[in-house]
Amino acid sequence: MAGEKTRIVYVGARTTKARNARGNGLNVYRLTQDLSWKHRQLLEMENPSFLAFDRTGHFLYAVHGDSDRVSAFSIDPASGHLTFLNEQSTKGRNPVHLSFDPSNQFLIVANHVTSSLAVLRRQDDGRLGPVENLTTVDGQIGPHRVEQPFAKPHQVEFDPSGNWIAVPDKGLDKILVFRLDRAFGKLIEVTSCQTREGAGPRHIAFHPEGRLAYVIHELDSTVAAYRFDPATGSIEPFQILSSLADSFTGNSRGAEIVVSADGRFVYASNRGSDTIAAFSVGEDGHMAPLGSWATAGRTPRFFAMLPEGRTLLVANEDTDTITACSIDKATGHLSPASSTLTVGSPVCIVFKDLDQT
Repeated sequence: MAGEKTRIVYVGARTTKARNARGNGLNVYRLTQDLSWKHRQLLEMENPSFLAFDRTGHFLYAVHGDSDRVSAFSIDPASGHLTFLNEQSTKGRNPVHLSFDPSNQFLIVANHVTSSLAVLRRQDDGRLGPVENLTTVDGQIGPHRVEQPFAKPHQVEFDPSGNWIAVPDKGLDKILVFRLDRAFGKLIEVTSCQTREGAGPRHIAFHPEGRLAYVIHELDSTVAAYRFDPATGSIEPFQILSSLADSFTGNSRGAEIVVSADGRFVYASNRGSDTIAAFSVGEDGHMAPLGSWATAGRTPRFFAMLPEGRTLLVANEDTDTITACSIDKATGHLSPASSTLTVGSPVCIVFKDLDQT
């Protein structure tokens, strides 16, 4: 029927023995409205650990964790199937996140282990050119003797205006903000903000109105609220809360953070307590805890909200499952998680709707 949508889901996974992984590469599924999964394609490859579309949605890109590579794929508009285009070195080890700038000319990649940010140019056919600029991140490291031996940029996230790139750095306990000089394909640091010592900031999610941001800290399992100035790129914290239930006494690490499309709720995942924590957002941006919900699996490294805002899909890396939680859009509360898919070591999920005419 004209106007109907086919939802295609791309699932990245860990695949290597070094990661104790069971994944087989990049899997492509069709996801129905009742959350049934139909497998469509497997591309065998090593550690496609984070995925991103270009700004047109016609191409998909994957960084390969623990390596030094990023790959480009074209997307068939009728089926959603992927065709490999090319790969390039990121000129650094363990690329963990990637984002396209609003002009769609440049891909920015965070090299987690070698403390650098790479800028690659996208060609008109979707292929990637070699790294044009490499920016080294450095500074005073945090106190954690194992996790903070050097700068560890973990994400490159554009703010809603597209003018600024926020980089949470787990090693430096710092949020750095860059701008992209498109004339030269070069990143320029404009400001930064220190977090709590030993917090280990991992990922940032911007509020849709652009003046607020929320950060999940990996090492101390907290969530912080920030005021963000879209005119200058400045960022300042004003609140911090635990992402763990006060009854949890074990070890846990923060992982992913998402702000709902209406800006009313923040969600954060915890690896160890294996929960999703939810917070309501007040008019002034302050968070209020709503509770936490078990993910029905271990190590929820990643989760994503379906575009309608009624479902969270959670990638439970160590139980090889993707589980689903329904969202009450009035209260922000989650339903108990239920298993919807078995897939080896899932660590990233992205969606694309195809027009069916």
